[in-house]
Amino acid sequence: LNCLTANVAAVVDKKLVLSKEVNGDLGYAWLKTNYAGSGAMKLREWRANEVLVLERNDNYYADKSKLARVIYRFSKESATQRLMLEKGDVDVARNLSPQDLAAVAANKDIKTTATPKGTVYYISLNQKNPALAKPEVREAFKWLVDYSAIGDTIIKNIGVVHQNFLPVGLLGASTVNPYKLDVDKAKALLTKAGYPNGFKVTIDMRTIQPVQGITEAFQQTAKRAGIDVEIIPGDGKQVLTKYRARTHDMYIGQWGADYWDPHTNADTFVRNPDNADNAKAKPLAWRNAWDIPELTKQADAAVLERDPAKRKTMYEKMQAEFRATSPFVMLYQQTEVAAYRTNVDGLRIGSTSDSTYVYRVSKR
Repeated sequence: LNCLTANVAAVVDKKLVLSKEVNGDLGYAWLKTNYAGSGAMKLREWRANEVLVLERNDNYYADKSKLARVIYRFSKESATQRLMLEKGDVDVARNLSPQDLAAVAANKDIKTTATPKGTVYYISLNQKNPALAKPEVREAFKWLVDYSAIGDTIIKNIGVVHQNFLPVGLLGASTVNPYKLDVDKAKALLTKAGYPNGFKVTIDMRTIQPVQGITEAFQQTAKRAGIDVEIIPGDGKQVLTKYRARTHDMYIGQWGADYWDPHTNADTFVRNPDNADNAKAKPLAWRNAWDIPELTKQADAAVLERDPAKRKTMYEKMQAEFRATSPFVMLYQQTEVAAYRTNVDGLRIGSTSDSTYVYRVSKR
C-alpha cells in the first residue's frame, strides 16, 4: 500500500497518452510538458528553469482546489527569493538559506513552516578505487567530517546531523550517530591501512548549496589527516552521469524517499544483487561497487516481513552494520523550511518531494 499510494503510481489517461506515442516511448516525451493526469491540479504551462503554471482541475473527483491557479517561478539564488517574498512579488519561498531564513523570521508579514524530509545527504566512496576500498579508509573518512560545525552553520535550520540510511519518520529508522570529527583516530586508521601520509582523491560535486559548503568544509578537515581532496564541480547532469557510470572516486549528494516505507532506502543503500558493470539494477550500492550479498539477503527478507516489530528490528540491524562497514559517510537529514506571506493559509510541506499539495492552500 505504501507503494501503490505513492504519487509515482498516479493514474493517467491511457488513451490520450498512447495517442502521443513516438517510437515506442509510450507518450513519455509528450508527458514532459503536457497533462493527462487525474489530480486536483493540471498543467497549463512549463518552461524549464523559468516557470511552471498549474490550474485547478474542475473534473477532480474530490475537494476542488481552493486556488484557480498556482505559478512556480524558478529562482536559484536565495537572496533573490527573499527579496521577492519581502516585496510581496511571491507568496512562498521554499529554498532560502539558513541566513535568509533567520532574516525573514523578524518580518511580521512572513511566517515559516518546517517538515523533516525523507531526504538524506551523504558522501560515497567508490570501491573500485583500491585505497577507498580498504575498510580502515572507509571508517577513517567517517571521522574526518566536522558534523557539529556543519550542523551549527551550513545546515542550520535546514537539516539535522543523521548518520543512518533511513530518515527519521520511517519504520526502524535509527537515531544513533556515533561519528564526530577525530583527526587522530582517522590518522591511526589510515596508517593501519598503509597510508600514513594520506593520499590524493577526487570528489564530484554539484555547484549548489549546501552541498558545496559541506564539500569545502570536508576538504579542509580531510587535509588535516593528509587526504588531499580535489573538488570536481559540475551541474547535475555532469555529476550524475559520471556517478551512474561509477567512474568517480567520491561523490556527494542526496537521496530522497520515493515512497513512505523503509524499503525505498534499503533497496538502494544496502541491496546490490549484481555488482557487474552490466547489471540491470543499479542502486546506490552498485554505483559505488559495494558488493554485499549478505546485506542484500537481509533487505530482501525485511521487505517481506509482515510483523512490524520484527521488521523494525531487521532494519535497525542493517543500519548498525551499514554505519560500521559501508562506503557511505552519512551526513544529515533535510528539514525543508518554507517561508510564506501571512495571507497564505493551509501550506504544509510534505515529507517527500512530491507530497506538498498546493490544492489545499488558500490565499486571503
